[in-house]
Amino acid sequence: MSFEVLNRDLMARIGKLETKSGAVETPLLLPVINPNVQTITPKKLAEKFGCLALITNAYIILRNFKEAASEQGLHKFLNFDGSIMTDSGAYQLLIYKGVETSPHEIVEFQEAIDTDIGTILDIPTGWDVPKEYAQHTVKETIKRAKALEKMKTRNDLAWVGPVQGGKYLDLVAKSAKEMGKLPFQIHALGSPTPVMEQYKFDTLVDMIVTAKMNLPNDRPLHLFGAGHPFMFALAVALGCDIFDSAAYALFARQDRYLTESGTTRLAEMHYFPCSCPVCNRTDPDTVRGLPKEERLKLLAEHNLHASFRELRTIKEAIAEGRLWEHMEMRAYGHPSLLQALKQVTKYAEQLEKQSPVTKKSGLFFLSSLGLVRPEVVRYRNRLLDRYSPPPKAAILLLLPQTGTKPFHTSKEHTSILKAVHQYLGDYADLIHVCTYAAPFGIVPTELDDVYPISQNEIASPFDTETLLYVAKQAEDYIKNTNYRHVILLREPKVWKAKIVAACRRACKKKQIPFMATQERDPWTKSTAKHLAAVIQEIAASH
Repeated sequence: MSFEVLNRDLMARIGKLETKSGAVETPLLLPVINPNVQTITPKKLAEKFGCLALITNAYIILRNFKEAASEQGLHKFLNFDGSIMTDSGAYQLLIYKGVETSPHEIVEFQEAIDTDIGTILDIPTGWDVPKEYAQHTVKETIKRAKALEKMKTRNDLAWVGPVQGGKYLDLVAKSAKEMGKLPFQIHALGSPTPVMEQYKFDTLVDMIVTAKMNLPNDRPLHLFGAGHPFMFALAVALGCDIFDSAAYALFARQDRYLTESGTTRLAEMHYFPCSCPVCNRTDPDTVRGLPKEERLKLLAEHNLHASFRELRTIKEAIAEGRLWEHMEMRAYGHPSLLQALKQVTKYAEQLEKQSPVTKKSGLFFLSSLGLVRPEVVRYRNRLLDRYSPPPKAAILLLLPQTGTKPFHTSKEHTSILKAVHQYLGDYADLIHVCTYAAPFGIVPTELDDVYPISQNEIASPFDTETLLYVAKQAEDYIKNTNYRHVILLREPKVWKAKIVAACRRACKKKQIPFMATQERDPWTKSTAKHLAAVIQEIAASH
């Protein structure tokens, strides 16, 4: 098996995953096929949905169809030519507290039925368990993982190394580190299902990122049981490459209709807000009147269409460099997802390290949550660590942002700078002009048109968090430089007193003079003339 990364955004990647049955593209959704109850057959998955990969349960097949699957091989048994991943029965172990097989038997059986991607029989941690038990699940899973090399007899199968630990992040980290040392081709985060069922997506964020930070980055990460499309964007952005979904059938059995923003009960629907092949040819009233089995199949088909559509939308967002915007829009569909996105802010530095430096298009900033996206974090870090003002610059002139970008090309900045330089003459080298602007903070004029400073749009008026962020960046910038005087052209309508207070604190700390203009309109000719006179007087003293 091989895995090649083709495109990136945030911690997400579009990849090419090669198995012995062919190549598939990630992020990849594996519909779950229960051999006992096939709501949608594997053949229909291939023909109607273009599905190239699925997942089934080797333990269920072992218990119910051992001879047939062994004789025919898994692909013929399921009538599916694409890539097949098999689970080992760990989910049944979690639910029923026991399985009638052994780690060696389930490995042997997965080889015998010729699966493409096999999974060891790990011990799932679960959710509401004491730490001592969680430690046991991690220790035993690692023990079984190390034993795989002696148990397997084939080298053409890919194997999944599950990461356990549950909500105990130190155990998740330990499990991931130990699993990463072993020659697995794929890893999976175990025990997320109870977390997702309780909508604890903020906890899921911690679990995924902790696992990713401690696993080899060149191996795909599978998220077990993540079948609802409304949380795909969050999981993909954090680095999950593969999902399995039984949700399309489970929700259909409850007469529930999946959308990218949640779940709706069929009994409460007036219209189908979807244009998939199912929804295009019928309506809620008609579907409610169908026999149960027919209704189940239609809803399951729609649910799969909704899931695959969301993954395609996510892939396009990755390709365009807009995954953050897409993830943020999806997060506003449910309070638990929004809470989870706020939890993502803890991992801003990790996101920045793995996200591309440049993108094909500009950025949209929808709220203060965007202040932790990689482009903003990267700019902040590099401005403080790598940037130095011009050598002769003694006076920092801070101008407010304008609607025109780059800022220095705007008529407002042009008029101010023209008036200032008209008075300065030989003192021009002493002044350094910067713009204070959301979302990036302080923008030196010489960086004004560098990506992505001028290649973005931000919603206004700015919220309090954004105003405070820019003020803090201004304060840090002044503390980090060696100007001998700071002048702020105040824009009271937008920035109020926050930027003034921050700059004053920084200047007091540095023991340098600070002045803020008092005019209500910063762009009048009289303001420009007054500012030029002040700067001329200060420059002459230097």
